[in-house]
Amino acid sequence: MAPNYTKTIICLANSRKITGRCVAGKEIGGGKVGQWIRPISGRPTGELSEEDRRFENGQDPKLFDVVRIPMIEARPHGFQTENHLIDDGYYWAKERQANWDELQAALDKVSGALWDNSSSSYNGTHDRVEEGAANQLGSSLRLIEVNDLKVVVAIEGAEFGNGKRRVRGRFSLNGAQYYLSVTDPVVERQYLAGKDGEFAVGHAILCVSLGEPYQGFAYKLIAGVFVKP
Repeated sequence: MAPNYTKTIICLANSRKITGRCVAGKEIGGGKVGQWIRPISGRPTGELSEEDRRFENGQDPKLFDVVRIPMIEARPHGFQTENHLIDDGYYWAKERQANWDELQAALDKVSGALWDNSSSSYNGTHDRVEEGAANQLGSSLRLIEVNDLKVVVAIEGAEFGNGKRRVRGRFSLNGAQYYLSVTDPVVERQYLAGKDGEFAVGHAILCVSLGEPYQGFAYKLIAGVFVKP
């Protein structure tokens, strides 16, 4: 028995989420880049386990991979309108790797604020949206290009008894400053392996996602980081 349908996407995020991962990308086919797709599991918060998302050879999808995913149905939830429930009875399949030109073609046009800039957390800048306002946005994923990315590694929350180091990204877009948590695990591991500090990256393409609501807010997360070789 075949799955109800499949979606083929450029993988633009495979980021940490609760006990699993959040995968997202844009549909691709016929030489064109289409709409955002976020494959989700049937778990209450939709995160994907390693078994959910792996290929038949046991490998995990990586950024730039073009992946074919069996689906059951569209399952939008609140502001996460891009959600599709996976059919976990089938493996995902890697078709090929995308290139930088296809990534450029997938960029979203953002003329003003990154959704809504009315709120900042204790440690972030313009890094969250009130949940009620988020539910009116109609989208939860953006692929943007920035020229001044800086990655910051620092201990946050020491004054509250939390001594863990955290990785954030600082950048500007359309005249506004942003300071967001990085949930791209490859980038996190790379920078956590080094020293604390602020590291200039410069030009980059970022996949920014609105995460699951937490204490009344949806947080903007850097779920994927692309730097041209």
